[in-house]
Order: sequence, then C-alpha cells, then structure tokens
Amino acid sequence: MILHPAVIALLTGSLLVALMVLYAAFWGYKIIDGWDLQSGSERQLALEKKTYLVSTLMAYAFGFQILSFFLLVYVADDLHRLFVGAMCAAGTLNVNEYGYPAVVLKVLNCLLGGVWLILNHADNRASDYPLIRKKYSLLLVIVPFLLLETEQLWSYFLNLKANVITSCCGSLFSTEEEGVAAGLAALPVVPMQAAFFGIMAVTLASGVWFLLKGKGGKLFAVAGTLAFPVSVAALIAFISLYFYELPTHHCPFCILQREYHYVGYLIYTTLLGGGIAGAGAWALMSFRSVPSLKTVVPRIQARLVRAGLVFYAVLTAVVIFRMGFSDFVLTGY
Repeated sequence: MILHPAVIALLTGSLLVALMVLYAAFWGYKIIDGWDLQSGSERQLALEKKTYLVSTLMAYAFGFQILSFFLLVYVADDLHRLFVGAMCAAGTLNVNEYGYPAVVLKVLNCLLGGVWLILNHADNRASDYPLIRKKYSLLLVIVPFLLLETEQLWSYFLNLKANVITSCCGSLFSTEEEGVAAGLAALPVVPMQAAFFGIMAVTLASGVWFLLKGKGGKLFAVAGTLAFPVSVAALIAFISLYFYELPTHHCPFCILQREYHYVGYLIYTTLLGGGIAGAGAWALMSFRSVPSLKTVVPRIQARLVRAGLVFYAVLTAVVIFRMGFSDFVLTGY
C-alpha cells in the first residue's frame, strides 16, 4: 500500500508540511520574543523579512493541508477493496488504531490552519502588524497537533496489513455497538433534524442580516462555527440515511462512492469551507476595535460571511433536496 501513488504523495506532503511548519515556528518564536516595529535595528529588519517568507510557507503548507484531507479520504476509500470486510473508507481507516485519529487530526488542523491564514491576511493588511504576536502564538499551538497528525498518518500507512480482517461500516456505525461512531449514529433523529436546520437557519439569517445591515456578525461567527460539529453529527445521525435509503446505514464515507454520484465530496467541501469561514469570522471579532484594523476587519468578515453563506446554503439545499425527492421516509424515530 505504501507504493500507491496517492499514499506516497500524502506521506511526502505531510513530511514537507511538518518541516515547513517547524521552520515557521522557529522564526515565529523569535518574532514573538524580539519584534519591535519602532526599532530600526538589523535584527528587526531581518525579522520583518522573515514574516513574508513565513507567510508564503504557511500559505502553501496549509493549502496543501486542506487539499490533503480530500486526498486522504479518497485513498482510504480506494484501498477498501484490498481488505477483507471493508466496504468503504470506514473499514480501511479501521484496519489499525491510527486511521481515525489521523483523520480527526487532519480535520482539526485544516480548521486551525484556515483560521491562521485569515488572521495572517488581516495582519498583513495593517501597516503596524497588530496581530503579529497573536498569529505566531497560534502557530505555536498548531505545531504539536500537526506533528502528531504526521506521526499518526505515517504510522497508519506503515502498519497497513493486507491480511487483516477489518470491520465494515455497518458494524462501526451501528446503533447497537459502542464507541464514538456508534454514539453519533444512535443520536435521536428528530432532535438532530431540529438542531441541524435550526443552526443553519440562524447561520444563514444572521449572515444575510450582517451583509444588509452590518449587524449580527458575532451571531453568524458563533453559529457558523457551531454549525460544523452539528452538521457532522447530523450527517451520521440522519442525513446519510436519506442517501442510502436504509434506516440502519449511518456511514459518512459510502457517499464518496460513484453509486452516490460522489456527493460526499460536495458535502465535505461545504462543511469544511463553512467551518473555516465561521471560525475565521469569530477569530476576528475581538480585533474590530484595533485602530489599524477598523476598516480591514469588517471587509474581511464580509467576505467570510459571503463564503460561509454559500457553503452552508449549498449544504442545506443538498440535504433538503435529498429529503424532499427521496421515497425513503424515516418512521419510528
């Protein structure tokens, strides 16, 4: 499995990203310790030059990080035919104990990386770099998670054994089993439907209100951020059921396959994009009063709100369309 081209790309990319982030964190620590914009010293000039290099490195690193999430789920789904018992990526990721932690960490790092890029963009728009220490402090927080993800990813692929009999998604996401996946599958349908459509209604309404009146930005930021975990839970609890038209099939990975028109990739894109937009808008809220960012932050937040509206509106439309045009009806829940 290591010789699979996509696996090689994932492992090589993860190693390069880890090295770039370590290099950036090294200079980030130096910037936090010695940054003084009022100084014209040689050290300050060197630090200012390094900020541009670090920004470029992080743009490539976190950009690849987001793309590699989709590559990872594609590889996991593509390899499922090599393992007895696996029907999709769910079984492949369960071949050893490193698969699911690697996916969870990658999602977390995608969200954190997206927020860092947004803060960095806002900081670079101001002449006095008011967020310089805050964004590099966040970078130092991200580094351990990214290194742990790299270790889990390498351990996962290095320990893939073709002779292992793994569990299918039907047993992993069964309401009768134990564990996080089974717990999400067992969530009651009606409350989860209310939670999903409720958080989407609040997110979309507050986003439109913000764009029209310039108010409700904080509500959108909070709702847009919370919409991500709620939507993930809803995907497992009830949304997936309408695609499979089976009351017991809660797998969030089978929708990546051709027989479901690869709709899973669209759902994952909207989820990740909406989550980053909401979290980024929330991260910027406390900096609206910074003098050099008073005009910068509202403009960036407006773009994030528009992006979040598009992502979450598409996700909601896909769910409503599937529920409305499917013959499947959930009863007894």
